[in-house]
Formats: sequence, structure tokens, C-alpha cells
Amino acid sequence: MPMRILTLMPAFAWFLAIAPSAAMAQQVNGCVQSELTNPARVVYTCEGGLVLEAEAAAAFDIGSGSQGRPQSAELSGKGVLVEVEPGSGPFQILTPQAIAAVRGTVYAVDVEDAVTSVFVVRGEVGVSRPNGSEAVALAPGEGVTVTTGEPLVVKRWPQEKVDRLLARFAR
Repeated sequence: MPMRILTLMPAFAWFLAIAPSAAMAQQVNGCVQSELTNPARVVYTCEGGLVLEAEAAAAFDIGSGSQGRPQSAELSGKGVLVEVEPGSGPFQILTPQAIAAVRGTVYAVDVEDAVTSVFVVRGEVGVSRPNGSEAVALAPGEGVTVTTGEPLVVKRWPQEKVDRLLARFAR
């Protein structure tokens, strides 16, 4: 190796060690993005008490919003756990099959193939079709599976199903 490269290598290594990683703290539509492991997921911490925790492989896009806080996000594959501070304003997850809207709660949305599932951990979530029809309200422990052509039926989810879903977010 040329002497110049050998001289620069320690300086470059030192820079990498102390410089913050771009993957560790990026801005995405007013939210700070960070990564977690075990299981792998991406966390978006937004103004006004909004936290979105998406599976690493999630097909997920955060919309822009007012006052530095998004008011919606689109999810077309995998899952996201949503925490909205009560009184912080509306927020909704848009999927190909459903809209999950909330004002203050913790809930999970999962999209797989042509199915959207929504489960509420805390608070209340309204779920409807993308055109706003067939709206249902979910309370803690309740979920709904949304598919084209099937009615929206609110059910209390078995603990095993809840545990499997929340384990994807290290809960």
C-alpha cells in the first residue's frame, strides 16, 4: 500500500468511530429515524408525541404534515406499531384495504397480501375501508381483519395472536 493511504487510514477510522451514523438519526418528514434490532425495525419519533415503529422490511411511507408532525402514513406491506399521545391530534395509517385512524392510543397495523389487520393495545381506533365506508371502532384487546368483499367484524383477539404480533416489535 502506498504510504499516503496507510497514513490516512487511522484518521479515517477515528472519524468513523466518532461521527454519528446517518442511518442512526435521519430526518424523515419531520420525524427522527433510528434503527433497533432484535427484531430489526425502524423507529420514527415525531413531534407531538407520535412514534411509529415499523418492521425493517415494511413497505412504509410517512406523509408530510402540519407543524412538523405527519398526519398520515401509508403501509403496503408488513407491520407498524403506532403510539399517539392523547390530545396530540389525529393520525391515520392508510393501507390498500383500510384506514386506521386515531386520536390517542397504541395500536398495530399489519398488511400481508390483500389483508390488513388492525389491533388496539390501548385507546380507541376507528377502522374503515379506504373510501371511508363500513367504519368500526376498536377498543383495547380488539382487532379487525379487512379484506375486499368481506364485512368488517370486530373481535377480541386471542392472547397467542396478540403475543405473536407484538413480538415483532419486541413487546
